[in-house]
Amino acid sequence: MRITRIVERSVPLSGEIANALVDFSRHTVSLVAIVTDRIRNGKPVTGIAFNSIGRFAQGGILANRMIPRVLRADPESLLDDDGHIDPARVLYQALVDEKPGGHGDRAGAAAALELACWDLKAKLADEPAYRTIARHFGRNLGWNEAVAAVPVYAAGGYYYQADGLDRLRTEMRGYLDLGYDAVKIKIGGAPMREDLDRIEAVIDVVGSGARVAVDANGRFDATAAGQWAQALSPYGLRWYEEPGDPLDFVLNAQLIAGYPGAVATGENLFSARDVTNLVRYGGMRPGRDIFQMDAGLSYGLTEYARMIEVLESHGFDRGCAFPHGGHLINLHIAVGLGLGGCESYPGVFAPFGGYSPGCRLAGGTIAPTDAPGFGLEEKPDLLAAIALMGGMSR
Repeated sequence: MRITRIVERSVPLSGEIANALVDFSRHTVSLVAIVTDRIRNGKPVTGIAFNSIGRFAQGGILANRMIPRVLRADPESLLDDDGHIDPARVLYQALVDEKPGGHGDRAGAAAALELACWDLKAKLADEPAYRTIARHFGRNLGWNEAVAAVPVYAAGGYYYQADGLDRLRTEMRGYLDLGYDAVKIKIGGAPMREDLDRIEAVIDVVGSGARVAVDANGRFDATAAGQWAQALSPYGLRWYEEPGDPLDFVLNAQLIAGYPGAVATGENLFSARDVTNLVRYGGMRPGRDIFQMDAGLSYGLTEYARMIEVLESHGFDRGCAFPHGGHLINLHIAVGLGLGGCESYPGVFAPFGGYSPGCRLAGGTIAPTDAPGFGLEEKPDLLAAIALMGGMSR
């Protein structure tokens, strides 16, 4: 089996939304296709994936460094014992001559390549990616469809140019109507009193603070994070997400020591070593706090599985892992690895956010379809972007 070409396309996100720090209207995502010499239905079998949402495309890193390394590698060095493309071996070749540390955008670029290999691997087995992932990592899902459903929450509540509590309430009611029973909104982008009014409006709609998480996106310094913790405590929220800089483990530990509710963090940690430092020094509490690392930002599933091993070796359960991202790739990872659940972007970050129409959403859980691979081609708007890459097939 051989890789014949690798294509990257930088795809813009649609919509104009913002959190406390970032305007997403100019953001892009790297969509990657790995084309092979295996032919089905007259077309090459192709693995499709992307880095993640909420960052920028890494077209330069991919085109100038990683894709050439993979294509000039000995083809046999990319294969597993069954003669198929091995995601871990492709990742290894993509990172030749890269120094340890300094992860950043490099981690997302490598992830897009590595995850496309998982899509390819599942397509060659003619099965959904979650089953390929489960089998590879030694988990027996059986064939009970109920196993494939995981808890999901709707991530919304962004800041809009024309905003107001009525618009926010309408948005939250829409999520409930779709079948979500938990939501997340942004804080830190408005004065505290205004944000508290937003939180109270959302709680009024969904019925309980335990069904509402808030996300500061790393906006606060230690003083502000503590003030917010004090203000949030009475609401009994589902969690308080990324209060400060994601690498300020002292801030995280100090805040947790004085905050009785759950704290969530990790989406901006891009390696198993980063996660090791978080569990050593960040004060995270087993059975309470939430880890949100995202394979699409951190070298792909190979490295993400190592992160889960780190958690479990330090006394945490993988049920405390809820990957950031809100898209089909992480849904399959959450199901395949048996994680606590996943995020959803039902109304934002098109064409990547949210799930395909066939995914089963009910009672606060969601299940992927049985389409081969990650099923990205089942999202009509994303399929249009894939088609523009030329010569692609399922």
